[in-house]
Amino acid sequence: MKNIRTVRLFHKKISFLLDVQAMKKLLVISFLTLAVFFLSASFGDSFINPFKVLQTLFGQGSDFDQLIIIDFRMPRIFMAMFTGMALAVAGAVLQGIIKNPLASPDIIGISAGGGAAVVGFLAIFSDSNHSLTVSIEWMPLAGFIGATVVGCLVYLFAWKDGVTPNRLVLIGISVSALMQAITTVLMIIGPIYQASEANKWITGSVKSADWDQVQIVVPLILVLLLVTFFTTRQLNVQELGDDTAAGLGQSVQKTRLYLILLCCCLVASAISFAGAIGFVGLMAPHIARRIVGSSFGVLVPTSAAIGALLVMIADIIGRTAFSPLEVPAGVFTAAIGAPYFIYLLFRNPNK
Repeated sequence: MKNIRTVRLFHKKISFLLDVQAMKKLLVISFLTLAVFFLSASFGDSFINPFKVLQTLFGQGSDFDQLIIIDFRMPRIFMAMFTGMALAVAGAVLQGIIKNPLASPDIIGISAGGGAAVVGFLAIFSDSNHSLTVSIEWMPLAGFIGATVVGCLVYLFAWKDGVTPNRLVLIGISVSALMQAITTVLMIIGPIYQASEANKWITGSVKSADWDQVQIVVPLILVLLLVTFFTTRQLNVQELGDDTAAGLGQSVQKTRLYLILLCCCLVASAISFAGAIGFVGLMAPHIARRIVGSSFGVLVPTSAAIGALLVMIADIIGRTAFSPLEVPAGVFTAAIGAPYFIYLLFRNPNK
């Protein structure tokens, strides 16, 4: 094929095929994502000229611009970008494992597990005066643990002489419904302030992001993304079917477990501070697949770029559409994602 090139690195010790056309599309999407990253710093309660933003980022802005852009806006932009990347890549991996474009972290219960854990944290550590007995800074850890534990439980419940994609998604939907029911009950029986705090987290928002949170989340997600990028060949083999993958020498069940744990860590890292921003893991991989094809070598980074783009745009709209009120980014991703899910359902009736 004329668009395929063979790339060899380290004295031909590492080689891989490169789809030139897909890479060009990825570069365009990456450039667009980077442009939105910088433009996002212009929007908020007060609009700042993009040229002033660039000056400020290079240390030439006024003290006021430094305060607004560097201290207030950049942490939430970084959080939005890396949250979107993590959720999108997790969705792409899950769709590869399950071999179904309707699969996502929301559908199989990982995000719902994080939400139930957060509401449980607020219920357990609230006293009679409606205040927390421990620091609220522990809440993201609760979300991380909840998402990871539920992801592992879904895998265990789906095990029956191995894990099949159909069984995994059916168990995931059931566990997700259970987690959402538990979350609703805890919000109903808890104090009003608990429901308010929990609802913000369940909806998903990057409004409260700060540099301390960014310094925790960004390195963690970067490492997980790099690990995922190096497993794309395993994902391509998984898509061929269990029998073919086993015939090619892959340990199918061990690889599937490893990939699911990787998804759990990506989702848990993303939602630990930003909350359960929905439908990004569904939309971004599907959009990426339509643009660059189904090879995971280019699909995964393209999904990451589109996921970052979706969450950053949702955050911009949330900051500006109803100013001075701010609407959580998760509201807009859900507003787009729910009808998009229905569209996919009708396009894939046999999935």
